[in-house]
Amino acid sequence: MNLFHSQNQKLSKHQNSSSSRKKRLTQDQVRLLERTFTTSKKLEPELKAQLASQLGVPPRQISIWYQNKRARWKTQNLELDYNTLHLKLENKVAQLQEELRRAQQMVFDLNRGPAQPPVNVSSNSSLDEDAGGEVLQLDELYACWYHEWINS
Repeated sequence: MNLFHSQNQKLSKHQNSSSSRKKRLTQDQVRLLERTFTTSKKLEPELKAQLASQLGVPPRQISIWYQNKRARWKTQNLELDYNTLHLKLENKVAQLQEELRRAQQMVFDLNRGPAQPPVNVSSNSSLDEDAGGEVLQLDELYACWYHEWINS
């Protein structure tokens, strides 16, 4: 029991001494580190020594600050990339939904219209005129034929 008690005392003394040594950075120190980080994302040993000396903190504290800042910076960049991609995809979905709506309306209009004579489609042209003078693309004609074939 005595050994266990003495180890706990050593541990608590170590914790007290380490927490009393660790100082929080002031706002001015953080501002300087932020400015330095914008110009150099990677902390070189010379820069670490210079910043530690200039700020009056241990070099290890500078290293840890840089490591944490880089992690936050990467997370922020990932969030920005995600938001940009998400916005692009939302716009594309809206565009495709509108295209689908137009295609469905076209199919609906073609199905409820009067019976028309068959349309002649030549193999060398993607556009032909039907009896009413309307110009239909091959894709539209194929969509109409396919829809009628499915429903028959």
